[in-house]
Order: sequence, then C-alpha cells, then structure tokens
Amino acid sequence: MKKILFGASVYQHLTAFHRPFMKWFQEKGYEVHAVGSNSLGRKAEIEEMGVICHDIDFERLPLSRRNINAYKQLKKLFSTHYFDLIHVHTPTASFLIRYAAKKAQQGKIVYTAHGFHFFKGSSTKNWLAFYPAEKLAAKWTDALIVMNKEDFISGERLGFKKNEDLFFVNGVGVDLKEYKVNNPEGDNFLKTELKLENDAVLITCVAELSKRKNQFFLLENWGSIISKAQNVHLVFVGKGPDEEKIKTFINEHDISNVHLLGYRTDVPKIISASDIITLVSKQEGLPRCLMEGMAVGKPIISTNIRGSADLVSNEQTGFLVDLDDSENLIKSIIELAENEEMRYEFGHNAKIKIEKYSINNVLKDMENIYSKLL
Repeated sequence: MKKILFGASVYQHLTAFHRPFMKWFQEKGYEVHAVGSNSLGRKAEIEEMGVICHDIDFERLPLSRRNINAYKQLKKLFSTHYFDLIHVHTPTASFLIRYAAKKAQQGKIVYTAHGFHFFKGSSTKNWLAFYPAEKLAAKWTDALIVMNKEDFISGERLGFKKNEDLFFVNGVGVDLKEYKVNNPEGDNFLKTELKLENDAVLITCVAELSKRKNQFFLLENWGSIISKAQNVHLVFVGKGPDEEKIKTFINEHDISNVHLLGYRTDVPKIISASDIITLVSKQEGLPRCLMEGMAVGKPIISTNIRGSADLVSNEQTGFLVDLDDSENLIKSIIELAENEEMRYEFGHNAKIKIEKYSINNVLKDMENIYSKLL
C-alpha cells in the first residue's frame, strides 16, 4: 500500500487544519501517517481517523538541542518506511523533515508556508534566521504552497516557478456548513452569559493571547473607545503566554467592558453571536479566525498586514488599520459599533468573498496539486 506522511511541529496543527486532506488520501486508498510532538495534545483525534502517528521531539526554536534528537528520530523512521508523498508544515519541523527525507531518498515533498517568518516589516533577526534556511530547503522541495500574495512573491525569490512547483491556494479551507450555526439558546446567548443588555455590541478576538497577536494594541486604546461608545464590549477567546499580563493590565488600569473567556470549544457559536470580529496581529499567514467571522457574515476590523489584508477589503468587508495607528483603530471601532446598517452591509460582502476560501474549493486545488505530484 502506498503511504503518505503529514508533518508539523505539533499534532495540534495537523488536527486543526489538515484532517480533510488526510481523509482525501485515505479515501484514495493510501495509508496515512503523521509526525509531530504531542506537547499541545489532540494526537488522539487524528489517530481515531486511522492515521498512524510517530512522535517526534520537535522544538519550534530552530537552534534548540532537542531538534538534534528530532532529526535522529526522523532518520530512524525513514529507514523503516518509504513515503510516496510527504506534506510538511511549520518552519522548523518542515526544514528537518525535508532534509531527512531527501537524505533517505523518500518520495515527493510538499511544503505549505502558513506565513514565512521573514516578511515585510519583520526583524533583521528573522530574515537572517529563516530566509537562508528556506533558500537551502528549496533544493529539497518538490512543491511550495503559499496562501497570500506577499509569500507568493517570496516563493519566486526562493527560486520556485508559478504553476510548476509554486502554487497559490486559498488557505486551509473553511467548512462553511460548520458556521451555519443553529443555536437553540438564541442569538443573544453570549450577551446573556456575560450579563449584558441586548443592545450591547460585542467585538470578539479569537486568538492566542500572545505578543504576536498584539492584544495590547486593543487594550491600550479601549478606554478611549468606550468613552465614546459605552455599549461596546471586547471579548477575548483563547489562552496563551500573555494571559496573566493582560489580566494585570486590565486590573491596574481599571479597564471595563473587557471579557476573557479562555479556551472554548464553541467558537463557531461565539463568532455567530458576536457583532464584529477583530484581529490586530503583528504577523499572520492567512488567519482562520477572520475567515470564520466572514463565513457567518460578520464585519472585520484587522491590522493591515500580510494575510489579513488578503482577506479584508477595506471599507467593503471591514476596516484595515495600520499597526500602531491608534487614531484609526479607535475611529474604525466606534464607526462600526454605532452603525448597524454598515455592519450588515460589510458582513454580507464578507460572506460572499469567503466562498472562494471554502474547504470544497481548497480541496479541489489541493487534489490537483497532489495528483500532479503523484
């Protein structure tokens, strides 16, 4: 039986984004394997699909000593298995897998860049660490898949050629059926949970609480926002390394109308019950949470960065705000919060635009790429 391998630094990444593609291979009669670390859990979810998992001690930091052991584990795996195609994700893990696979003369290797760590505006440190690594790994890569315009240009600079070994795909796909939420508790369940009036406007951010996701940009301007629009409430969904810093900042500055929901399993329902979706990240590839918001017809307020700017059409599906442009952030949130008709119009436009990012359309594109390689 022919074998396919999916690889990422953690199984959680594969579980969250790549199950439909694993299932496609299984339906075609392939035996599907996966490599990753289970440090963040969710390995069992792909094992339940019949995917064979091989634990690898990947560390996200490229120069970590643990990655020497990860390479040895990969070398052992490739000495006992031959894979007809290997699809890799996440920078450090993909570099190690590609190198080990080429050394072991494995089959075709596909790399999906979910957002290169070198990009316009990123640090010199990132460019020095990641660009040379990707340039070197390009020699071991049979196909590069990107999901935003800036990364496509970077792919060409790395030596890949459009439609030969460089392919543009609209993200990992959103299951639009999943976001046709039938909520028996009613559309106002979240306002009820938070003990808010029905005319409150909920602006929701679904993201890891981290420096990269930049939640402090919202918090530092929140006092100015609610001084002019008192019925607006900010909802954070997620956990992360900045969680305690955020709680401390809220308490020390006596910031009101902010709600931290932590980790939730009912994200589609929360997004559907929100009025506006926001993401003010410093770096993205193609943010899924914005696609999820668009899938249920929500207007978006986002930073004007790679990936987010590919999704959001300024003043059509939402507002794009430059990083650190506090004045425009405040203005955009207040304008959208106070104009229900504009929220409806932007949300309607967003729902139309997101169709091309549906899992059905993305699967068709991926099928063509896989078939070409195999």
